Amino acid sequence: MGATIINGKALGERIKQEAAQQVRALGEQGIPVGLDAIMVGDPAAGEIYARSQRNRCLEVGIRYQLHALGRDAHEPQIRDTIRRLNDDPAVTGILLNLPLPPGIDTPALQYCIDPYKDVEGVNPANIGLLFYDNPIIAPCTATAVMEVLRQAKINPGGLHAVVVGQGAIVGKPISLFLLHEMATVTSCHIATRDLLQHTRSADLLIVAVGKPGLVRAEHVKPGAAVIDVGINSVVGGDGRRTVVGDVVFDEVKEVAGVLTPVPGGVGPVTVAILLRSAAEAARKQLATPRRLDG
Repeated sequence: MGATIINGKALGERIKQEAAQQVRALGEQGIPVGLDAIMVGDPAAGEIYARSQRNRCLEVGIRYQLHALGRDAHEPQIRDTIRRLNDDPAVTGILLNLPLPPGIDTPALQYCIDPYKDVEGVNPANIGLLFYDNPIIAPCTATAVMEVLRQAKINPGGLHAVVVGQGAIVGKPISLFLLHEMATVTSCHIATRDLLQHTRSADLLIVAVGKPGLVRAEHVKPGAAVIDVGINSVVGGDGRRTVVGDVVFDEVKEVAGVLTPVPGGVGPVTVAILLRSAAEAARKQLATPRRLDG
């Protein structure tokens, strides 16, 4: 029969509307929600990305401010910018756009962001609190995966979940979320021997590597739910550039029971989660007079 394809655009739109309602409610309390983004690097390329961020924020009533630093910006300058935003009570959300230029310690700068203003959930405090199932703000992509599972009415409890890719921002947080939901979790990574043996046993297969074509039909247990988190830009035989996931969609859709496409799957949900997290950050700052220092 083929897999049920999850419509991430529709789910993302629903979450965006929830975020808009939260932003309006906070505004009625005199609490404006804002997102201050820091971008380091090529101003031309950055402007396109910033415009997209700004438009998405405006759609739900979030104030957006870009702080553009040149490609020659040094780590202390970026750190000072983050600290200034941490100290500004008018700033309710901070987003550090990646990648940063080579030679800059990205985790160290993420650690500087006030955990209550960390709308992406990347501060080590938030990642660490996820271990106890109590982050201030959870990582956006991992949260998006859990929203997709809820949309598909998949209860991870008791399932064998295999997570391919153990990055600090996506793979590991997803594994922790699934453990909290009482799944039996297998974590696969670059040192895993015989990946197929692991993936073929998965009731729930989540792939977050960034390697196009990694998972094919032979890797998937018939009827399994497959969540593709990978985003890869590839050039086809006709020279045109397209975006694909880590999963060979046309093959796997004939085997899986549930499948997310790329584009149009986890990506739009992640964007909507970011907007919702911006509202959540403002609400938690209102409710928590004493915050952790960034």
